[in-house]
Amino acid sequence: MIILLPKREKCMYTRRQIVKLAAATPLVLGATTVLASREAMKDRIARVIREYSEQGIHRSGTAGDLANAAWLSEHIKSFGLEPELDQFDFRRVRPLVNTVAISGKVVEAISLYDCTFTDGHGITGRIGEIGSDADIGVVTAFPNAGSPGGQALMKARKEGRHKAIIVITDERMPAGIAISNAEDFTSPFGPPTVQVSNADADWIQKAAASGIEGTVVAHCDYVDARGINVGATIRGSSADLAPLVIMTPRSGWWACASERGGGIAAWLEMIRAISASGADRDVIFTANTGHELGHIGLDHYLDSRRALIKGAAMWIHLGANFATAVSPGIAVQSSDEQARKLAFDTLSQHQLKPDGETPPGQRPLGEARNIYDGAGRYISLLGRNGLFHHPSDTWPGAVDLEKTNRWVGAFTEIAVKLSQSRDWNS
Repeated sequence: MIILLPKREKCMYTRRQIVKLAAATPLVLGATTVLASREAMKDRIARVIREYSEQGIHRSGTAGDLANAAWLSEHIKSFGLEPELDQFDFRRVRPLVNTVAISGKVVEAISLYDCTFTDGHGITGRIGEIGSDADIGVVTAFPNAGSPGGQALMKARKEGRHKAIIVITDERMPAGIAISNAEDFTSPFGPPTVQVSNADADWIQKAAASGIEGTVVAHCDYVDARGINVGATIRGSSADLAPLVIMTPRSGWWACASERGGGIAAWLEMIRAISASGADRDVIFTANTGHELGHIGLDHYLDSRRALIKGAAMWIHLGANFATAVSPGIAVQSSDEQARKLAFDTLSQHQLKPDGETPPGQRPLGEARNIYDGAGRYISLLGRNGLFHHPSDTWPGAVDLEKTNRWVGAFTEIAVKLSQSRDWNS
């Protein structure tokens, strides 16, 4: 290290001052390097989320979903790895005509993907509040089964009292249709159910209060489709160590910038970091389609890898919404106290604290539930989102880039630690 002193006839620094300056210089340079590295990562995250958002609708098996698989594969190749494509066939819902008509006014709707459907003529009957004796029940709900509206909807679908149901997107969200996931995609049930924009809430609610007639058309069919889980493997130096698995969903109803983009950006950063640092154990990466359809992509992936659920040293689940700028709330989920300690100790070192958690022993949300159900170990990151399943979840307005950068950095460190530590085994 060369230290340039002021140009004078005599050196005005003592030997001790020179030693102190030399000792401080690497710290300054180190801090500068760290800051530059963080900014570079932030730029990469921004580019990934922007490109993902610009791909448009990411519904499983659609053109946007297939384009995303190709895009992810190119990213994997850029790290010198071979993309692993886990493909499967399924029957995709194809909406034909989905509308609500009342007193001559017709509005577009989107059917649930796990209900029964109508023909092109639909169902006509008296409109009323959900749970009443009306032919067509009306409910306002967030796209969340745990919300009051979501619970009322599920109850009505199971009871089958109504011939059809209209779901109005909660008016606390921006105008648009926030779509509910099809948790029962492989076993559709209940009456034809359509979702409409909260921009149409007033006149539909007035119709329900007056008990007039309306018509619901939920006309859809099924077409052959291809699902693709995109993956990669980084080989570790010790074959005797159980692998680390890092997963994220990659599909969703709309552009899903803050819902899915953060997880995909983190997934790619982990591939980058572990490729550069090397791993003691194998690290398996999987980005799964079918998230919004009851996790059919992950289910297919696990069907041929049942032993991996318990056999992995750890699963890292990069879940939904931690990148959002709208009504955020980040949560961490962990399978056991050792996993929890690793997560929270690392977060503390990054001056990060989640807004909540699903503690060990409690069934988690998102894809981590598949690992919980199979008695595997996991650390999971996800959150709430004021634009959940909403068409306004687009780059850049929906994303808090600074916050996302910090959480991605912390979880990437967790992944690197797990890939290099011999203390973790199944």
